[in-house]
Amino acid sequence: MDAETYDAVVIGAGIVGAAVTFRLAQRGLHVLVLEAAKAPASGSTAKSAAGVRVQFSEAVNVRLSWRSIREYSQFESLYGLASGYKAIGYLFLVDAENAEYYHKALETQRRLGAPVKKLSAAEAQSLVKFDVTGVTLATWGEIDGIIDPHQVTMGYLQMAKRLGARVLTDTAMMAAERRGGAWVLQTPAGKVESPLVINAAGAWAGEVAARAGFELPVQPVRRMVYMTAPTQLANGLPLVVDVASGFYLRGEQQRILFGRSNHSEQPGFTEGMDWQWLEPTLEVGLARFPWLQQTRLDRRASWWGYYAVTPDNNPILGRMPGQDGWINAVGFSGHGVQQAAAVGQVIAEEAVEGRAQTVDIDELRMDRFNKGIYVQEHNIV
Repeated sequence: MDAETYDAVVIGAGIVGAAVTFRLAQRGLHVLVLEAAKAPASGSTAKSAAGVRVQFSEAVNVRLSWRSIREYSQFESLYGLASGYKAIGYLFLVDAENAEYYHKALETQRRLGAPVKKLSAAEAQSLVKFDVTGVTLATWGEIDGIIDPHQVTMGYLQMAKRLGARVLTDTAMMAAERRGGAWVLQTPAGKVESPLVINAAGAWAGEVAARAGFELPVQPVRRMVYMTAPTQLANGLPLVVDVASGFYLRGEQQRILFGRSNHSEQPGFTEGMDWQWLEPTLEVGLARFPWLQQTRLDRRASWWGYYAVTPDNNPILGRMPGQDGWINAVGFSGHGVQQAAAVGQVIAEEAVEGRAQTVDIDELRMDRFNKGIYVQEHNIV
């Protein structure tokens, strides 16, 4: 049976894969999306805390996030579709040990045009009440906020389909091999052939690469998001990060969601809620936000999902060295929703023009690991 042929195949129908698909279809490519789950936006996209922020320390991350936020904020005027963007703001509470990093990050953000302010601990109290012990300064991003990741993903795919893209769900890429200038992909629906493959498989990106016969340093790591019962304390609550502990919270309609990355969690597809991590999470959370004691946890509303983690907690973007026609859009380490819109643009440029143009992604290419060069991003939550 002859293989179906496409100009490009995108592996993964999460928010990153959807954005890439739309941008490729805009450029006239006939695109196929292969999604292993039964529906798009079913993996890490669906389990995201939905935050978008420009407050990073490295210029490349600021640029990707700033471009993405501007697209999300204009989604309806650009495409006639809603993104769910709300500028609820991000507030970082910074301790003395991290103050220098955040001062430098603030300079980078402002240089690139992002509206971020430095606040004193006292000034930050007007946004949210907290114990000021150890807090040296705060940074406030008024355009940071949240989107609806599912809505954005489906919007990109809807627009891509109008341009001729095809999306196959419940269809995993089982194997791939480069033959005669094209990739031949094995799927449950038969063979697919394309000169270009874009790996946007999120936490499963390393496994996808392995099925194509090479290694990619992306691993899944489980993360928890805990949710309170409805409470008036959620009203007007921005996303707040206690930098020293890594604890974060924000309002979610009438509830408060909160979490903290467990850096002792071993990589792997571990499933289910880690209720043992709740106590150490609340211990630091209550110390900074004593009023959280007034809330009640809703176990049924809490959830877990995967970060797609790389050795330096930054994405791997661009062409794969030694693998002709293979492009990476993977390893966002919790920042995929924040950067997806811009990543769709730069990956389409990489695919069609041979090199990303809108944002210089050289720092995020795979070969940095071969050279022993890691991205020194300090604003990781």
